[in-house]
Amino acid sequence: MTTERTEVQVRSGTEGDLDALTAIYNHYVRETPITFDTAVFTAEERRSWLLSHPEDGPHRLLVAADADSQATLGYATSSPLRPKPAYATSVEVTIYLAPDAAGRGIGTLLYKALFEALEGEDLHRAYAGIALPNEASTRLHERFGFRHIGTYREVGRKFGRYWDVAWYEKEL
Repeated sequence: MTTERTEVQVRSGTEGDLDALTAIYNHYVRETPITFDTAVFTAEERRSWLLSHPEDGPHRLLVAADADSQATLGYATSSPLRPKPAYATSVEVTIYLAPDAAGRGIGTLLYKALFEALEGEDLHRAYAGIALPNEASTRLHERFGFRHIGTYREVGRKFGRYWDVAWYEKEL
């Protein structure tokens, strides 16, 4: 049996991606504890989020798309860690993949491109919160040099139970 390998293009996200990115995110809202949002979003409700990630600067949105069909396979972001000015050199990073795109190396491609894009920025640290358990995300972050710095125990309630969030840090 031969497996075809999908060629993946990673590029900056645009307003044209809004519907597909919202659909991916809403999957995680509805089906998983990976995000602590509990109500799905419309594309219009997500527009300000998308626009807060310009093509340059420390807060990026990168999209992975199938090179042939242009189907959206996932996205990665770097966002402000917290709103206070002293946090400006720290970002929170995250990846969300289309449900059928997991396990194909797309998260690795997205993070590789994201960290390359951030190399020239005035950034000191990247942080990632991982709702537990999530072995795939833990492995991905460790592969990119993140180290576990602590766990918030039972910090979020979703689907009638409490979830822990492990925090990871990477020097930039």
